[in-house]
Amino acid sequence: MSSRAVTSLANPTVKAVRALHLRKERDGTGLFVAEGLKAVIEGIETGHAPAILMHGPDASAHPLTKTAVAATLAANGEVIEVTRDILAKVSRRDNPQAVVGVFRQVYADLATIEPHAAHCWVALHRVRDPGNLGTILRTADAAGCGGVILVGECCDPYSVEAVRATMGSIFAVPLIKASEAEFAAWRNGWPGSVVGTLLTAEVDHREAAYARPTLIVMGNEQQG
Repeated sequence: MSSRAVTSLANPTVKAVRALHLRKERDGTGLFVAEGLKAVIEGIETGHAPAILMHGPDASAHPLTKTAVAATLAANGEVIEVTRDILAKVSRRDNPQAVVGVFRQVYADLATIEPHAAHCWVALHRVRDPGNLGTILRTADAAGCGGVILVGECCDPYSVEAVRATMGSIFAVPLIKASEAEFAAWRNGWPGSVVGTLLTAEVDHREAAYARPTLIVMGNEQQG
């Protein structure tokens, strides 16, 4: 596809991207929005080219914007130069980022996990706050965790709020979804330590003895 300019909020592509703030649209299309040139480049560098790239006219001359445009077009994606007003509507911010990318969601299968591929993994049970989820993903990336398993009814890691909180780590950390029954059966075969976090626990996490690979299991914000 080629690049084009769009100035109307009524444009079908603009409306479709704005709709990705709704979970049902993200679930239905398998797409999500990542804001900012840094996040877009992070996605490209980890092998995730945008399906749609939007940028303001002021960003078009930036070398990294040109890199993003080239990567999007090479993957048969769509590149659109838009107005600042459109960027504000798409991001729902008065001071929007100059570049927005629409990417395909990626989930790995629980059965494909190789425990010894990393020293630790994280499982989250019914986490509700997207900002918390995004922060955990960012921390898991920094700690070199092999992936994050979402157990039960967790909030959407591909919501705009969660993706913002990851600061680009959404592209680097493998995500896996599992029901509680699936996770319980799978966990029985874990070859290392399974560590739960509890407010009432007496062992300091810095002093505990861990057998690698370690599976860290955390509950939600209300029930721990």
